[in-house]
Amino acid sequence: MIKLPPLPYAYEALEPVVSSETLHVHHDKHHAKYVDVANQLISEKGLEGKSLEEIIAHAEAAGERKLFNNAAQAWNHAFFWESMTPDYRAPDAELARLIEEAFGDLANLREKFVETGANHFASGWAWLVVENGKLAVTDTHDAGTHATSDSVPLLVCDVWEHAYYIDYRQDRKTFLERWFDEVANWSFAAEQLAAARGQGAVWRFDDAA
Repeated sequence: MIKLPPLPYAYEALEPVVSSETLHVHHDKHHAKYVDVANQLISEKGLEGKSLEEIIAHAEAAGERKLFNNAAQAWNHAFFWESMTPDYRAPDAELARLIEEAFGDLANLREKFVETGANHFASGWAWLVVENGKLAVTDTHDAGTHATSDSVPLLVCDVWEHAYYIDYRQDRKTFLERWFDEVANWSFAAEQLAAARGQGAVWRFDDAA
């Protein structure tokens, strides 16, 4: 069975970019529901004792869509909380170097990330990942995840409406801009980058519990 991980900061810590009300609804209702449904299915299918990453991989390979959707959403949300911080710091030297190599500079990465998330049709996620040693921006639909892919996720922003509608209504683009500029957790991204290079372990769901 999996547990709903606590937020790594206070509900009001990300204001005004993300309100306390949004985090209460998003974490305590939406995320909790994914965890509850995933646990019900895990029990029904006899998958207790497996890691969430193993369960996601099993569900994807077996075509068990409901289990995949809820397990992957439980993972994505936990990674999303880690992708934000009330103590914003710019990317460190090595991460900044890779950003420059892949995008030219941080401003170009911002433009690419915001454009990808804002133009994503319907629900999903905007990611910054490491693919074959290089940074890339990707998006996934619905519960699509990088939890079990060959690429290593560094950051993710939720572009489902429940992530921003209370604070921004239909203005997803402004949400993404403020998210990138003010709460993106580049320190966490640097840790993930180091892990992708074999310097430590990549983040796993159990790390958040």
